[in-house]
Amino acid sequence: MKDLNSVTNSPMEGEGEYTRRDFLTHAGKGILAATVLSGIASCTADAQQGGSKSPTDKDIHANSVTEPIELKPLEDKTEKPQEPLPAPLEPGKRVGFALVGLGNLTLAELLPAFSNCQYAKVAALVSGNPDKAKKVARQYGVPEKSIYSYQNFDTIKNNPDVQVVYIVLPNSMHEEYTIRSAKAGKHVLCEKPMSTNSQSAQRMIEACEQAGKKLMIAYRIQYEPNNKKAKEWTRNEKMGKVRVIDATNTQNQGDPGQWRLKKALAGGGSLPDIGIYCLNTIRYLLGEEPIQVTGTVFSTPNDPRFKEVEETVLFQLQFPSGVLAHCTTSYGVHNSKWYRCYADKGGYFGLDPAFAYHGLQMDGSQVQDEMEVKLKSSVGEKNQFALEIDHMAQCVLQNKKPFTPGEEGLQDHIIMEAIYESAKTGKPVKLKKIDKQDAFRGTPPEEVKLA
Repeated sequence: MKDLNSVTNSPMEGEGEYTRRDFLTHAGKGILAATVLSGIASCTADAQQGGSKSPTDKDIHANSVTEPIELKPLEDKTEKPQEPLPAPLEPGKRVGFALVGLGNLTLAELLPAFSNCQYAKVAALVSGNPDKAKKVARQYGVPEKSIYSYQNFDTIKNNPDVQVVYIVLPNSMHEEYTIRSAKAGKHVLCEKPMSTNSQSAQRMIEACEQAGKKLMIAYRIQYEPNNKKAKEWTRNEKMGKVRVIDATNTQNQGDPGQWRLKKALAGGGSLPDIGIYCLNTIRYLLGEEPIQVTGTVFSTPNDPRFKEVEETVLFQLQFPSGVLAHCTTSYGVHNSKWYRCYADKGGYFGLDPAFAYHGLQMDGSQVQDEMEVKLKSSVGEKNQFALEIDHMAQCVLQNKKPFTPGEEGLQDHIIMEAIYESAKTGKPVKLKKIDKQDAFRGTPPEEVKLA
């Protein structure tokens, strides 16, 4: 989910790449005009200044060790042990993040998540609405000089408080702001999907490589502990070899004027927005890359929501090990988010819900002593956004490649384009065989204990 959720009546046409300037040009109506255009000339040049005490990439690595505070346990030793208390870095030693876009995801999830972070802090805000930005800045202790508009964003290069830019914008704007961030000397954490096509994703990777900056895609599921446990069960063959995976991610979209239903801004419909969870999570569970895909696309005729993007996609993935995955994603049915892994030794397991922000829980079934036992368990609730943000911060502190780098996002685009091709031709599409496990992933995330 991205910023600019108030896009309602903007006439967006065409299927090409959509730049910020195109977006602003066409955003002449409704709330969007009031939100974005009102901020064009708002922020003054002093936004380029930042505090001088924040660490730089050269000296930040030495400040990444903290000592936890220990207290005597309250419960008997026979009970489940209490998790260690969090040991956050001092605020001045944490990695500073600038959030680009103040929409629903940023306000409802990302900004509150920083209170759970041990290695990261909010250092700057970027918005087209200066009044909202100032209000949010006051709420989260961001100095007014660290508020930027989309026009003066490039001056963020002069703010030493910011080491990472977190891009939370419509998909078509990801490339522009990734490149601008890299040129400004900042690392990038970008929301998914990475962009609108694989060519754009490749340019984003190259821009960060040329600037010597890290690029991470915000695949929060790969940092969430319940999904991590499902990955361990899959790879350790907890119930035998997984042979079949079913995955579903659906929701019923409302306002037909929102940016997600504009192809120029979103790049596609349900597949890149929510179907990508099924695709990316299955790749994560298995550590494999599919060698063949098939796809079917359907949109309800005359539904105003689906004039430009697809409503429903059914797709299948075939993996080198023989695993077959069947996935369903739709913008036109009731909200459902789950997956199941079916193994060959009398059991299945998965998550329901699997892709939600909160309340994730494992379930399953296993044959034990000639009885089928239902499983219902959770390894605990962790703030998924804090986990992924802290991982990016740790990669900056320790100079390591993120677990979900740009190459991971690029691979999803390549596979999604093959799914669309299959749906168009009515034939399966073969993909290049990749033998290496976890071929596109970087440094595994460290265990981060949160309050």
